[in-house]
Amino acid sequence: MNNDILTLEEVAEYLRVSERTVYDWAQKGDIPCGKIGTSWRFKRSEIENWVDRRLGATAAPGNFVPLFLSSVLKRDHIIVADRAGKNEILQQLIDSLSTSPVVKSRHELEQGIFHREQLMSTGIGMGIGIPHVRINSVEDVVLGAALVREGVAGYEALDSQPVKLVFMIVARKDQHDQHLKLLAQISRRLKDEDFRNRLVASAGIEEFYSLLTGDGAQ
Repeated sequence: MNNDILTLEEVAEYLRVSERTVYDWAQKGDIPCGKIGTSWRFKRSEIENWVDRRLGATAAPGNFVPLFLSSVLKRDHIIVADRAGKNEILQQLIDSLSTSPVVKSRHELEQGIFHREQLMSTGIGMGIGIPHVRINSVEDVVLGAALVREGVAGYEALDSQPVKLVFMIVARKDQHDQHLKLLAQISRRLKDEDFRNRLVASAGIEEFYSLLTGDGAQ
């Protein structure tokens, strides 16, 4: 088969959603596709363009349909606190993600995250920190998130504003594309000031998770 033609299963793996979700999108005409006999087929170039358009969309928070977050972010990997120091919140996220079955070495995860922070702070501005790393001892992309309502002490963001939202992205060494797409989705989504304010005002983990992932289901 032409490398530019994807099956439904391959699109589901690429987008990190269920095959049922891709099938429903195809049936409704929400995703570019065509049928060969009874099977759906997708052009890789059209899917990539579709993803780019979705990531760059400026729809209202209630209309946003996440492509990746609900498959990589679990409630158990969310932390909500009033205050914390930078090392403290990073260690808490590392501890949380280390319980994931796809993370095989807490030590390598910790080393990778803190080495990255030594090179340059991942406080990107607007109250956001995105520590991220690609390591050999993880089997798949996993995400942790933290809300620190009064700000993370000592995060040293680029704009010197207090960091209140921290997203830790961990990917396998060869998952460059998935890593960048998830990083882009989080960064672009959080450019919406109203959405950031709603996240910071979350009453707890459940509301924070629901805001990030829509309804929290595929």
